[in-house]
Amino acid sequence: MAVTRIVVAEDDASIRELLVHHLEREGFRCEQAADGPAALRLARTGADVLVLDVGLPVVDGFDIVRALRREGCELPILVLTARSEEIDRVVGLEIGADDYVVKPFSPREVVARIKAIGRRAGLRSQSAPVVLTYDRLEIDQAAREARIDGVELGLKPREFALLLELAVNPGVALSRATLLERVWGFDFDGDERTVDVHVRRVRLRLDERARLASLLQTVHGFGYKFARA
Repeated sequence: MAVTRIVVAEDDASIRELLVHHLEREGFRCEQAADGPAALRLARTGADVLVLDVGLPVVDGFDIVRALRREGCELPILVLTARSEEIDRVVGLEIGADDYVVKPFSPREVVARIKAIGRRAGLRSQSAPVVLTYDRLEIDQAAREARIDGVELGLKPREFALLLELAVNPGVALSRATLLERVWGFDFDGDERTVDVHVRRVRLRLDERARLASLLQTVHGFGYKFARA
C-alpha cells in the first residue's frame, strides 16, 4: 500500500516547510517536528515514513533511529544530514536507517526516495501501535493501558498520558511547562504543581505493584524524565 502519512523532522524551518510543500503537492499527508522528542512522539503514532534530520536538538537523529529500532519499530526512516563523510552514512545505515540523503538536496529526490522506500517496505497505511516495555511494566498505546505483569494499573486518562509522554522520551528531561503543554494542552490555565501531583499518583501505582516508582525521575528545579532502559 502507498505511503500516506509522513513525519518530517527537521529543525530548520525553511527546509522543513520546503519538504512539506513538495510532499503535500504529491498527495502525502505530513506532520512536522522541530526537535528530537517531538519526532519520537510522532514516529510512534502510526507514521508510514520518518524523514529525519540527524542534527535535531535535544535528541539527535542517530539516537532516535537507535531508540525506535531497539523498541522493535520497523518504521522506514530516511535520514537527512549535512555530514557528507562516508563513515556517517555507514553509521546511519548500520543502526537501522533505510536511506540517506546529504544536504543540500533536491526535494524531488527526497520525494522519489520516499516512494521507493514505500515500494520496498510494502507499507501498510498505518503502522502497528507500539507497546513499550520497561522491566515488568507495559505501556499499551492502542489500549491506553499501563500494565504490570499483565495486570492493568487503572491509571486515569491524564495519568496515563503523562506516563506515556515521559516513556516515549527515555532519558530526556522534560520541563513541567512542556509536560503541561503536551499532556494538558495549550489552553490549560492551571498551576505547574498539577504535574507534580500526577507524577506522585503514577509513582504510587508503580510502587504498590512492583517497586518501579524510580522509573519516573525528578530533575530538580526543572521537571521529570523517564529512566533509560
